[in-house]
Amino acid sequence: MPKTKFEEIIFTVMMVIVMVYGMVVYNITIDMGSLRNEVFIIAFKELLIMGVVGFLLEEFIAGSLAKKLAFRIVTPGKDKMIAVILAISIMTVCVMCPLMSFAATVMFKGIDSQLIAKWIQTTVMNFPMALCWQIFVAGPLVRFIFGKMFPAK
Repeated sequence: MPKTKFEEIIFTVMMVIVMVYGMVVYNITIDMGSLRNEVFIIAFKELLIMGVVGFLLEEFIAGSLAKKLAFRIVTPGKDKMIAVILAISIMTVCVMCPLMSFAATVMFKGIDSQLIAKWIQTTVMNFPMALCWQIFVAGPLVRFIFGKMFPAK
């Protein structure tokens, strides 16, 4: 886990890249009707825009809010580390999924009289995937790589 502000930023960038790329692949696949090789290339282009949005939302809104919500459930230093990690991960998805879904809805589906309905639908479609991707893929992968980059002292 990050110990300095620099490490927190590196961790956030890594997590945003893995989460956003996975979710962009998922959403493009839904839009195209199937997963095809070109989806992986198209997703890299969207990653540039959505990655910046994701980083800004995480850094300035979701990160601190998710920790506040998680720490209502668990106490770092008292509860098992896996419980703390899972609580923060779950709360991050609970905050970030609606925010990122709103941004994606506005950018890719447009602003019209159906904006709220489109946003709710996008959030509902994204939430199960975002939660599973975070818990089973992005979280473990990023923590593993981060641990190799910044070994515990």
